[in-house]
Order: sequence, then structure tokens, then C-alpha cells
Amino acid sequence: MHKLKLKPEVYDDIKTAYDWYESQRIGLGEDFLLILEESYSKITRTPKAYQRIYKIARRKLVHKFPYGVFFVLKDDEVIVIAIMHTRRKPSDWGERV
Repeated sequence: MHKLKLKPEVYDDIKTAYDWYESQRIGLGEDFLLILEESYSKITRTPKAYQRIYKIARRKLVHKFPYGVFFVLKDDEVIVIAIMHTRRKPSDWGERV
């Protein structure tokens, strides 16, 4: 199993999405966080199962939400570089690679 590391900017991505979902319905932000945790678990077990979509970045789509967990592999680490809406362009987060 790979180690998981989140870049500092990712915490802002998560907070923005969480706040928006909570403003739509109380508890929806919590659901988003739980599903993110499931995504992290799947990524750390089988990171190469996810397609490269930009340079060396890979993406795991988040179940039930239109978001992706964008990450890179470095040795035995999975480094999450962004958690963003799937309609955003790679240029919105590509500089984090």
C-alpha cells in the first residue's frame, strides 16, 4: 500500500467543495468528505489503476459527486495535487504537478 500525502493547496480545494455542498443541504458536505476518504483508500491500494490525464497526473473520479482526485506517484507515495470539479480544465490545477 502506498502512503498518502496531500499538497497544502488541496485543503483549500476540500474546504471550498465542502462549504458549497453544506450550503446546498446540511450533511451533504460530510457525505462528500466520507466519499473522499473512500477514494483515498482505493488510490493508495491501486494507484496505477487510474489513467494518466495530464503530464504525470492521474485522476480518480469521486463517486456520487462531479469531482476528481488528481494525484501523482512518487516512489511509494501518492501525492494528491488537487481535488476539483471535473468541468475544470487541467490548466486550473496543472501548475501543481
